[in-house]
Amino acid sequence: MAKNGNDAEIDEGLYSRQLYVLGHEAMKRMQNSNVLISGMRGLGVEIAKNVILGGVRSVTIHDEGVAEWRDLSSQFYLREEDLGKNRAEVSQARLAELNSYVPVTGYTGPLTEDYLTKFQVVVLTNSTLDEQQNLGEFCHSKGIKLIIADTRGLFGQLFCDFGEEMIVYDTNGEHCTFWFLQDNAGVVTCLDEARHGFESGDYVTFTEIQGMTELNGCKPVEIKVLGPYTFSICDTSGFTDYIRGGIVSQVKMPKKISFVSSCHFAHEITRQLHLGFQAIHAFQKKHGHLPAPWSQADGEELLALAKDVNSAQTGSAKVEQLNESLIKKLSYVAAGDLAPVNAFIGGLAAQEVMKACTGKFMPIMQWLYFDALECLAEEEGFMLTEEECAPKNCRYDGQIAVFGTKMQDLLAKQRYFLVGAGAIGCELLKNFAMIGLATGEGEVIVTDMDTIEKSNLNRQFLFRPWDVTKMKSDTAAAAVKLMNPAIKITGHQNRVGPDTERIYDDDFFESLDGVANALDNVDARMYMDRRCVYYRKPLLESGTLGTKGNVQVVIPFLTESYSSSQDPPEKSIPICTLKNFPNAIEHTLQVSIYTLPGAQPAEVLEAVYKSLVTDCPQNWADCVAWARNHWQCQYSNNIRHSGAPFWSGPKRCPHPLEFSTSNELHMDYVVAAANLFAQTYGLQGSTDRAGVIKILQDVKVPPFTPRSGVKIHVSDQELQNNNSSIGMFTCDCDDDTNFHMDFIVAASNLRAENYDIPPTDRHKSKLIAGKIIPAIATTTAAVVGLVCLELFKIIKGHKKLESYKNGFMNLALPFFAFSEPIAAPKHKYYEIDWTLWDPHGLGLGLFFVVFLHTDMFCFWHTTNHYLLLFFIRMSISWRSPCFLRECPCCIRFSCLLPNLKRDWTYRECTCIHLLPYLHAGILKFLFTGFLFVSCSMTEIVTKVSKKKLGKHVKALVFELCCNDLSDEDVEVPYVRYTIR
Repeated sequence: MAKNGNDAEIDEGLYSRQLYVLGHEAMKRMQNSNVLISGMRGLGVEIAKNVILGGVRSVTIHDEGVAEWRDLSSQFYLREEDLGKNRAEVSQARLAELNSYVPVTGYTGPLTEDYLTKFQVVVLTNSTLDEQQNLGEFCHSKGIKLIIADTRGLFGQLFCDFGEEMIVYDTNGEHCTFWFLQDNAGVVTCLDEARHGFESGDYVTFTEIQGMTELNGCKPVEIKVLGPYTFSICDTSGFTDYIRGGIVSQVKMPKKISFVSSCHFAHEITRQLHLGFQAIHAFQKKHGHLPAPWSQADGEELLALAKDVNSAQTGSAKVEQLNESLIKKLSYVAAGDLAPVNAFIGGLAAQEVMKACTGKFMPIMQWLYFDALECLAEEEGFMLTEEECAPKNCRYDGQIAVFGTKMQDLLAKQRYFLVGAGAIGCELLKNFAMIGLATGEGEVIVTDMDTIEKSNLNRQFLFRPWDVTKMKSDTAAAAVKLMNPAIKITGHQNRVGPDTERIYDDDFFESLDGVANALDNVDARMYMDRRCVYYRKPLLESGTLGTKGNVQVVIPFLTESYSSSQDPPEKSIPICTLKNFPNAIEHTLQVSIYTLPGAQPAEVLEAVYKSLVTDCPQNWADCVAWARNHWQCQYSNNIRHSGAPFWSGPKRCPHPLEFSTSNELHMDYVVAAANLFAQTYGLQGSTDRAGVIKILQDVKVPPFTPRSGVKIHVSDQELQNNNSSIGMFTCDCDDDTNFHMDFIVAASNLRAENYDIPPTDRHKSKLIAGKIIPAIATTTAAVVGLVCLELFKIIKGHKKLESYKNGFMNLALPFFAFSEPIAAPKHKYYEIDWTLWDPHGLGLGLFFVVFLHTDMFCFWHTTNHYLLLFFIRMSISWRSPCFLRECPCCIRFSCLLPNLKRDWTYRECTCIHLLPYLHAGILKFLFTGFLFVSCSMTEIVTKVSKKKLGKHVKALVFELCCNDLSDEDVEVPYVRYTIR
């Protein structure tokens, strides 16, 4: 087994996505931490899973209890044959498979003080209040960082004590670097209205300032934010005058924070829940068990205990008035054990473990409470019966205790489509299996066209090293079948989109109860969103970016869709900056991707001629010679043509480089470029540097000859006028054997040297060039926990908008925000209201009259309302629009448009007209008139789109653009035209 520790190298192939979240230094600190996790029920195993994936030095799992039926509701590494066995012993081998670098040990004895001294971090779950207090005092006195986590049905609790003096090296993980302008009053102004993203109290340093050189390389300076684009620094009145330029960079200063063992609560609900959890401990100590599910007698007793606990409190922990309804609900569901709540609290707790080990990100200070009571029935005062929620000696007992048996039956019948089997997809499938989704008449269909790679293993926990190169969907489906053999799941390897609508057709979508997205790109998300709107299916949408995560629930007829609100597009880099004025490593990396040998498009005859004749190599030596001459052209000759100082602000004046075989970066470029060039022509390459140097000694490099009339384009418009552009090439950044990253890193750093830009390492180059999304298992687990809580609400049939919750979190800060989804926007024409969910909200008696004018016009009559259609867009798959005005079978006639403004009906028209009408949801078209080539609607669409409609197409979708009789734009819903 590979091991972590002081001398261990970080496996970047495995931890690459997590490294972009934590960084190398934090990872090294984490690899020296031994962690104890006590309690191997659902919450404990969730925390252990995330911590092991994270890559600590070792994990010891502890439990003195044996597996029970209710454990199987959320403990995904326990099986029915494990009932009666020690939870830690059973879970140890299965947890150990997650990460070969992390030894996992099981321990079933008592937690003595001597035993605890072996660990840097201790996590307690499923523990008594006495254990928490005794062990907490000991850990605090010995500098052992302590985390207490607990869940009770729909409630969760988290507590952190990291000692009296903990150093946080980076509170938020954000890093800001940008160009600036500055005035003489010590005020820094960002260039091009770029937001600095700083907070007052942050520290910065400066480089490359012309004038006021006292700031260059100065000690970190504390700032005061004046606005989103400006901030003030120290008094600069005694410095030399500022001329221009400069870069400001944030400096992460270590911050000392202290933890105490006493209670302090800022929010009323936190105090209420704290008292409730204390009362639960008192109830359990008195009776030896938790309150019975939905027992009113136990609820009253717990309320009395909570009042006793409150009367004994002092300071901020005491409340003036107990929320009796809240305390009783806690009692009703306390015996429950829900996988989604454990996933959420477990993700947060595991992130706190990483903070304790690394000093990266701000810890929770110090208590966190969570509830998801919206998952219960919407009716005020609704009560389940004790009988319905009593244990049934089945694997769902922990869930039945909260929702009852009827909800379990509903879950078993669900048919859900999961799109994506990556990190979020794996977590969703685990939760689906635990809650019993599709374990009866239902089914889960999961599709993912990707295969498993090594970098997936760090967070896609259903996969193992021996699964690499296998299909994700099939492997994930097999893995969750082991967790719950009753789940009915089918794996597909299809991309969702117009090309697979023969598979995911009307019959398929109409049979679904809902869709869950686990996608990593916006286009696919929007496509699935449109399909869900069209078929009126609920959609569960989520995503992560490092420690940030979001959840959005889309409910038919209730909320807006995913596509209704979009993030602003990323600010693109001007092409002229990339080509002529790079000032950041991101610029040089993007250009380097385009200059990959074989990446340039052969669009002109000259390029084709060069590829096939002048540049065509015959052997390896020709490839090396080409690479050497290409280096000379890119980093010396082209730079010499740059001319006079045309630059200002961030525009840097470049300088040429001189090639040397003793320069490692120069040789990196030649070896990578020569190998890529050889691959293009099917020749054998080589990594023998000594052999390459020997070949280079015989390479003749033509002397530099200045060209006249060279112009430096300073704007994208000038580049466009000169037909100059930059294309993009997709490189495989995770494959370290294909020379892509070798070339990109070398080419980027050489160009950076041309422009005096600080170079970057291979790791950061991969992040930027590969557009890799930073990811960590903790965020994924927490986000999916929230997704599945929304799933409960959907299946229970919640109708109120306020019952659902969209969520956003940033575990680094930590920050959590929940809000009601935005209601579906309402539109109106005349007195008719409609939303995006109402394609047929137009009523009966729909008429079109088509005038074949120079352009085609339609006159639309709907129940005594007249609208002028100036075009109709048709879409079979929502992605392939065509316009009926382009129909080749129409003969165009002139028609007096003013006649449309009078009291006119289609029967009075002597021109060719089209009479469609809508009845019972079926749109039919009737063609009459003279000089008209009669054809069916499917024939028109086929001729216009030049594509034959497949047998799977049952309907066409028309988007209508209309004006009313006063010539005002009118927005109307789309029309579904049924053809089969």
